[in-house]
Amino acid sequence: MFIYNFKVNGSKLFKYFFIIVIILIICILGIVIFRIFSGANNSRSSCLPQNKVSEISAKNYTNILKAVHEDIDSYIGLKINFTGYVYRVSDLNSNQFVLARDMIISSNSQCVVVGFLCEYENAKDYVDEDWINITGEITKGDYHGDMPIIKITEIKKVDKPSEEYIFPPDENYIPTSGIL
Repeated sequence: MFIYNFKVNGSKLFKYFFIIVIILIICILGIVIFRIFSGANNSRSSCLPQNKVSEISAKNYTNILKAVHEDIDSYIGLKINFTGYVYRVSDLNSNQFVLARDMIISSNSQCVVVGFLCEYENAKDYVDEDWINITGEITKGDYHGDMPIIKITEIKKVDKPSEEYIFPPDENYIPTSGIL
């Protein structure tokens, strides 16, 4: 009968364990740093393919609207699709309108009009308060300063949605070009 006697040296075992843990932490930290720096330069393209159309809903409308206005350059060329109503102000060109939604700003249902400035060759075919769904590409233009402008590629009239009103950006809003 053979009996094996193993002598465990506690200090050597601790040293090996400690070295392995340190190596693992360094590897994980290296991977995290690499992902942060490699993703920071093209965060939109890593999240969304260039040819994909991003859907904007009533729930994320104001978060996206705010993010695009804060960092227009990161969103140029992105294709989006959303629904709103035609809204015009007096100083817009004949080929422009705002694709708007009513944002509730107080508990007694006070609203303000918010939306994206859009350009469409046949914009005058649509009258104020027509509900439409558009697909277009974000460009940078000028309307009292730098402004994102949606160049419409597809447009169709739709019925007023059940979620007619939208709400201000939520507390989870993170100003980043990867929000879409």
